[in-house]
Amino acid sequence: QVQLVESGGGLVQAGGSLRLSCAASGPTFSSYRMGWFRQAPGKEREFVATITWSNFNTVYSDSVRGRFTISRDSAKNTVYLQMNSLKPEDTAVYYCAAVRSEGMKTHPWAYDYWGQGTQVTVSS
Repeated sequence: QVQLVESGGGLVQAGGSLRLSCAASGPTFSSYRMGWFRQAPGKEREFVATITWSNFNTVYSDSVRGRFTISRDSAKNTVYLQMNSLKPEDTAVYYCAAVRSEGMKTHPWAYDYWGQGTQVTVSS
């Protein structure tokens, strides 16, 4: 049973930084792809970034590329999302997700496991 628990959200001013964490438990994650998604009020859940556990292959959405960095720590079974130069439009609930596949996956429906989400609010 895969369990994902996000933390690190909060309120920050525009231009500031936050680091989200996703603590993963369950099986060995070596063949998994991990992703971060976000959902703002009244909007669909959207892709933010993804990484494979085995070879660090990373992909970012156009809206966050160059500002956000996804990484993982195998020893801690944790995936991180470092968010810099935050903008008010980054305000959303951020979700961690996992799927047992290393193929490229950027759609929410492609992921099997989800955390409960953590709120990020960026004030102008």
